[in-house]
Amino acid sequence: MKILLTGGTGYIGAHTAVEALNKGYEVVLVDNLSNSKKSVVNAIEQITNKKVKFYQKDLCNKKDTFKIIAKEKPDQVIHFAGLKAVGESVKIPLKYYENNLVSTLNVLEAMQSVGCNNFIFSSSATVYGEPKKLPITEEFLVSATNPYGRTKLFIEEILRDYAKANPNLNICILRYFNPVGAHPSALIGEDPNGIPNNLMPYITKVAMKKLPELKIFGNDYPTKDGTGVRDYIHVVDLARAHICAIDKNLENTGVTVYNVGTGVGYSVLEMVQTFEKVNNILVPYSFVARRAGDIPECYASNAKAEKELRFKTQLSLEDMVKSAYEYEKKHN
Repeated sequence: MKILLTGGTGYIGAHTAVEALNKGYEVVLVDNLSNSKKSVVNAIEQITNKKVKFYQKDLCNKKDTFKIIAKEKPDQVIHFAGLKAVGESVKIPLKYYENNLVSTLNVLEAMQSVGCNNFIFSSSATVYGEPKKLPITEEFLVSATNPYGRTKLFIEEILRDYAKANPNLNICILRYFNPVGAHPSALIGEDPNGIPNNLMPYITKVAMKKLPELKIFGNDYPTKDGTGVRDYIHVVDLARAHICAIDKNLENTGVTVYNVGTGVGYSVLEMVQTFEKVNNILVPYSFVARRAGDIPECYASNAKAEKELRFKTQLSLEDMVKSAYEYEKKHN
């Protein structure tokens, strides 16, 4: 089976490529390298000892998108490509709407032209907005508190409309919580361009003295220690969820939606303290004002994914912080 991964050299895409290759699938990667590096392709090949086909193209270019999909004729497409920083999306919303929506529409039309009916969409827990209660189940009402989350919400609606018009489609929507960590080889991990937007790469850069201190956004939330609480999932576990989704699409179930998290919430301070303990290093930090668009607390119910996707996380918070630091030490 041939799997095409858009945004395939990105953080989650690269780890999913490894899992797919290890499962015996043929893998094709497409990425414009706006927030990743071409060296990731070599790292994937080194980990798996298998060759990967890679296209450096922008999926907002309709002609290029059609050309790649017509040539490769994939059996399934996993769509990771998209801009993804919450704070940035508040500052440049039009760029987010253009990039995330146009690229998705181009991919779907190109798939239609070659009769590819299996699609896995990289969605986000941000579509739940500020939940009224916890844990979050897939049946919760959806909304968005920032333009990034709204692009995910719009795409989910587009996919439902498209599936109504095409009964042969199988679409699996995975709503990620907070992926962290790195592959145990330390060859691939989270390596954003510029100042990190996510907590873990920021912590690792402070630990390596590349940044002076961690700025924690808000210590006055109604949580156990005043800092924001999130459901952090090891990126290797998250990648495994996509392999389960490939299998699910083969059951011809139409549109399915799954949370992908651990079901446990950890605060920012708990993450810092665990990182310090596991890696035996101090991480200086200070508190700053809350960030626009952030919510106090967010963690998943995993019951549906465990039952229908047969997916269960295997790696601990300690695994997450250890692997993230090993990757940072090796690469930066």
